[in-house]
Amino acid sequence: MAKVYLLLGGNLGDRNYYIQESEQMIECELGKITTKSSIYETEPWGFQNEQNFYNCVVLINTIYKPQELLKKIHAIENNLGRKRGSQQYSSRTVDIDILFYDNIILNEDNLIIPHSKLHKRKFVLEPLCEINPEFVHPVMNVTLNNLLFNCEDNLIVKKIEAKI
Repeated sequence: MAKVYLLLGGNLGDRNYYIQESEQMIECELGKITTKSSIYETEPWGFQNEQNFYNCVVLINTIYKPQELLKKIHAIENNLGRKRGSQQYSSRTVDIDILFYDNIILNEDNLIIPHSKLHKRKFVLEPLCEINPEFVHPVMNVTLNNLLFNCEDNLIVKKIEAKI
């Protein structure tokens, strides 16, 4: 079994609903969620929008290899109304990113693990640090806590009490 950290997020529709549905579908399709962070309300990263995102991180145990996992994640996103456009950053009902897959380093055309921008995004680092602040990034060889401390992202990320 592989231990995989996933970021869940979205800013369209009922954000609580989409986080809950994502978690249920992950448990049914990908593997057991063993740990999850609080939900954080975050400003959009990389584009402007009036509606903030809800984000959280889950840790799962899965039997799927990285590319199989990615295909299943895309199916979950599609089932929950995700529309992929030509813009890299845009509003969406749900987005599920693979942050870490055990300690592997993978660099393929459609999948980079660890996620190539996680160290630049406070909305990723805050919930990751809530779950496992001492996890060592396998490429950068520093803890998540250290990455968060040195992160230059100044967008607002706040923990919320979501209706779950």
